[in-house]
Amino acid sequence: MSNTAVKAVPAVSVLMPAYNVERYLRQSVGSILAQTFRDFEFVIIDDGSTDRTGAMLERMAAGDARIRLIRRENKGVVPTREELWHLARADLLAIMDADDVAAPTRLEKEVAFLRAHPEVVCVSGLTRLIDAKGRWIPCPLRPPLDHEGIEALLLKGACPISNSAALVRKAAVMQVGGYDTDLGMSEDYALWLKLGEVGRLANLPDVLADYRLHNGSVSEQRTAEQLGWARLAWERALKRRGIAGVFEQTDNWRPKPTAASQHSFALRYGWWAFNGGQWKTALVYGMRAVRFLPLKREGWVLMACALLKTPRASTVD
Repeated sequence: MSNTAVKAVPAVSVLMPAYNVERYLRQSVGSILAQTFRDFEFVIIDDGSTDRTGAMLERMAAGDARIRLIRRENKGVVPTREELWHLARADLLAIMDADDVAAPTRLEKEVAFLRAHPEVVCVSGLTRLIDAKGRWIPCPLRPPLDHEGIEALLLKGACPISNSAALVRKAAVMQVGGYDTDLGMSEDYALWLKLGEVGRLANLPDVLADYRLHNGSVSEQRTAEQLGWARLAWERALKRRGIAGVFEQTDNWRPKPTAASQHSFALRYGWWAFNGGQWKTALVYGMRAVRFLPLKREGWVLMACALLKTPRASTVD
């Protein structure tokens, strides 16, 4: 099914792949429809969902003419991203994942920045981490704002550009050949590396999106594979540029399906929440750490600190 009536070419094409995200879809789509910048089309591909995602999108598309909805069989998220940018009619492409949430002024701020900086081919911004229930996990890490800082981290294997906060120039995406569809879930990292070779990259100092951590995400389900794909993208970038480097991203950035990994990440998120004053969230993650490894004292320490709101007795990064 597709509602593809021809309209005036918009300034921005917002591109969203959607697969079995009924739990988060209303909030995610709603955050785009509520943008202060209004001149956009919203191209959504339902990638063969088997839950209520397709039916929900049908109703949303019927209620807002800016939505262009395509429903088809499942092909996977990377081929869907590649298909989406080919469908886009605008010169600027806003990437959006169906489980994340855009800040109301995201498009307004990013469009203004790209219009004022023609040398920049991709702009993103800060993101907040939220969990499956929308609890805020204050992450102390901040990405660099300037091209040189972003490039330095990209060439170490890190990814300082947020997918659901990125606005890119379509001409630049065409120039670099779009997504590398053989790189699994590191297609975004590979794209940032390629775009940095044809123009400048930037991050705004504003929180432009909420990035959701949840067990159903593809990133969490296939985190070990993602690291391997990222290394391959990095190797290709170094070969294109004729340079040498060291791939420093050796640890999984999302938990693996083992008790030890889940325990470690629960502690990490819990202490981030604690240090950000989110006591209830810290308690939730302390309890989660205890559930995975009840004989380890670290989870109990986190729980106690969260309950008493006292400084932590141990250091967990």
